[in-house]
Parts: sequence; C-alpha cells; structure tokens
Amino acid sequence: MDPVRFGLIGYGAWGSHHARAVAETPSAELVCIAARSESAQLAARETHPHAVVVADYHELLQRDDIDVVDIVVPTHRHCEIACAALQSGRHVLLEKPMAATEADCRRILAMAEQFERKLAIGFELRMSRLWGRVRELIRQGAIGTPRYCMIELWRRPYRPGAGGWRFDRDRVGNWILEEPIHFFDLARWYLSESGEPTRVTARANSIDASRPMLSDNFSAMLDFSDGAYAVISQTLAAFEHHQTAKVTGTQGAIWAAWSGAKDRTFEPEFFLRHFDGENVHRIDCGGPAGEVFELVQQIQQVCDSVRDGSPLHADGYDGLRAVQMCLAAERAASSGTSELLS
Repeated sequence: MDPVRFGLIGYGAWGSHHARAVAETPSAELVCIAARSESAQLAARETHPHAVVVADYHELLQRDDIDVVDIVVPTHRHCEIACAALQSGRHVLLEKPMAATEADCRRILAMAEQFERKLAIGFELRMSRLWGRVRELIRQGAIGTPRYCMIELWRRPYRPGAGGWRFDRDRVGNWILEEPIHFFDLARWYLSESGEPTRVTARANSIDASRPMLSDNFSAMLDFSDGAYAVISQTLAAFEHHQTAKVTGTQGAIWAAWSGAKDRTFEPEFFLRHFDGENVHRIDCGGPAGEVFELVQQIQQVCDSVRDGSPLHADGYDGLRAVQMCLAAERAASSGTSELLS
C-alpha cells in the first residue's frame, strides 16, 4: 500500500518533532518541508535529506504529490495557512490551538466542509498510553459514573518561540491557548458522559508586571449540567515538567502522573493507578508516554483516517470547543465572574 504523503509547514522546535514523527511512521512519507528561516531550512535538509525543503508554504501547496498538510506554525498564522491548505484539496493536521479566535476556527471548519477534507487538531494527549488510557478506563466503567476531574501542570517557563512570538499577545493570543487548552480538551473528553460543559470560572495572575495579560498562574473550574465538574490548573513559574490527572467516580478513582526534566523528554517517569473502591491497582500503560511518542501515534491515526475513513482522534469541532472554553476562561479570569458556555 502506498504511503500517505505529508507536507510539513513549520520547522521550529515542535515542527522538527512532527517531521521526525512522520519519518518514523511506516505508512507515512515526508515529501516536503516549508520553513521560513535559512537556519531552519538547513536543519531540515540535514535531518531529512529525502524531503524537498522550500521557504514559501505556497510552493509546497502547489505540489501534486502531497495528501496531508501538517501545520506547525505560530498561532496567528493558523487560519491563513489552514484555509489555503484545505482550499488546495489537502487534508490537514493543524497544531493546537485551532486558531486564536472563534471566528477563525469557524472559518477553518467551513473550509474543511466546503472542500470535504479531513481536519485533525493536534490534541496528541488523546493518543497517549497514559492520558488516553485514563479515558479508556472511564469508558470501560472502571470508576462508575465520573463526577470530578482535576488536571494540573507544574512546569518551567515557556520558551519564547521563533522571534519571541510566544511572548507577543498579538501572535500567541493568550497563554491559556498554549497548554491549558490540552487540559480543557481532556476534561471535556473525560467527562463526556455529562454532556458539554456549561460554565467556566477562572483566576489568573502574572509574575511579570510588564505582561499582565500573559498569565503564569492560571486555574479554572468547568461546570457540567449534571453537577460534575473539572478543575484545571497550571503554573509556569516552577521547574521541570510535572502533569497530573485525577478522576473520581461513583465507584472508584484514577490517578495518572507524568514527570520529566522538559515536556519533550524521551525518558520520562510516569504512572497510572486505579482504585476500584476496595483496592489500588497499578496499570501497565504498555509502553512509554509523552508528547514525543504520541506524535507518532497521531500521525498513524491521521493516515488511517485518510485511508479508510476511520474517526479522527480530535476533529475541527473538538478544536472549536477547546478554543471556546479557553477564551471564556480568559474572560472569566479578567472579569472575576463566571462565563456561560454556549
């Protein structure tokens, strides 16, 4: 069977991992890479000599040997590039956040529907042997009906990104869209039996007075109509990278944790424990967990969906809902009140 051919737009710190993941996926082929800076182009050519490297993403989209466009660029460029890729007739894997505004998310969704193309959003934690296994246990009824979820991240400060884009509000949108968006998505996924979240309350602050709208410390609570709720909390004023998820239900509880010197370590420490109401069981995740591993699983799942129409791990609607929750949380944190979710 012929491989699914990928074109990658963006070759920064995370884009290079996407390139590696495509190259490591047997059913995928990395055909072309678009990178704006000369240093990124040089690095791409040295690491992936079989791929064509170009400076302008329009040149990549003009090729006739690409099935999927993988987009890994700063947030403010997502809408422009995703719409151009979909309009060119390609399926798209778009890094989170889908876009910085709800209007841009809806524009991308409309383009995918118009051209009948797959639109996958980069919530690779859903593919995780750890975080994805939590959802599998919930689905199997391991804790009865889930009623509470807490997801927390304690980590070192963000990298500035190429040209400092991650510290530029006009380009990043806000930091809730950077990493907490993963946790909003997981909470919505873990508590999906409770329906869609209905309200969010949030608090946030910054350790740097010169950038008060970029919050180092952030906490939110998501309410669901049946009384279930989720707590999401992150600090960027700490060290290393430590993430925890805890879910309790009517018949048990789940505790998952992951630790590494950085978020992209290949040698993390992690565990998954399940309490069945009487005893605690350590769950074997079946292999390493972490974003660098989950990218390969994500690429494979996109390939499968393109080939046989199987459901995507996270589609454009999931991407839209996550952005809506993050933007509502930002408004709630700013106003000190709660925000209804439509």
